[in-house]
Amino acid sequence: MSTDRGSREASAEVNHSPKETSFAGRLQLSNFMFTGPGHNPSSPGPRRSQRLSTPQPAASSQHSPSKSRKRKIKLEAPEVESGSSSTGKNTPTSSPKKRSRTSSSYAPPAKYAHLPLLPDAMAPNLLILFIGLNPGLKTATVGHAYAHPSNLFWKLLYSSGITPVPCKAHEDQEMPARYSLGHTNIVARPSRNGAELSKAEMDDGVAILEEKCRKWRPEVACVVGKSIWESVFRVRHGRSLSKGEFTYGWQEERMGAVKGGDGDSWEGSRIFVATSTSGLAATLKPAEKEAIWKILGDWCVQRRKEREG
Repeated sequence: MSTDRGSREASAEVNHSPKETSFAGRLQLSNFMFTGPGHNPSSPGPRRSQRLSTPQPAASSQHSPSKSRKRKIKLEAPEVESGSSSTGKNTPTSSPKKRSRTSSSYAPPAKYAHLPLLPDAMAPNLLILFIGLNPGLKTATVGHAYAHPSNLFWKLLYSSGITPVPCKAHEDQEMPARYSLGHTNIVARPSRNGAELSKAEMDDGVAILEEKCRKWRPEVACVVGKSIWESVFRVRHGRSLSKGEFTYGWQEERMGAVKGGDGDSWEGSRIFVATSTSGLAATLKPAEKEAIWKILGDWCVQRRKEREG
């Protein structure tokens, strides 16, 4: 009995002795680590979402645009909505349009019928008779020739030597007596600019100019602007000026010639075509205009000396 009891106590001591700590039988992190399909052929591949592995119906692709399609729509949207949208919001454009200038068109005489006509400045045997296009609104309002502040007429008269001293628009009626200079226009009615005149009324004015030259007989008829000479040429020759046919300065033709066998014949006024003095005429530079007017000025200075001597 004592032997069996001692054996049981020894066995109990062995069973109650501390054991080594172990995680066997529990979840191991190493079992869930991904080491790549080539590392262990027996290990399963990485987990994938069941939703992604399930094939999608073909019809769904027709209703959902691809990423590239969405990208294309976003890029094209600014081009469609350039300028002002229907909601009134302004969207910037890559190339803004330049501001276009509204062109003037023909205006009937009734539009400015409330403005008075500009009187001519005339006298017999003038040195120069200046022929303008027609009175502008400023000129018609104040009643003096070339009165707009931007018009270069009076400045060019002095810088070219045609007048020995600077003159102003309000002195226009004194010019025949003081310097033997006069002025008239191919069209009598006023307008805002030359675009409001018709070619027909400009052509009708040529015969009136011829008659004025025959009556007053100025030595030179100075046409102030190419468009006026184009009308004179068109009426005389029945055609327009050809390309390269026009030049500023002295012309071979004369104006207002009188042919008669009673001794009253007259060869007519020499024609000089000068540049327009309007502030709207910007085809030529100021220096180019002055050079053309200087040719007439040199002639005027010399001729005035001859008359005075």
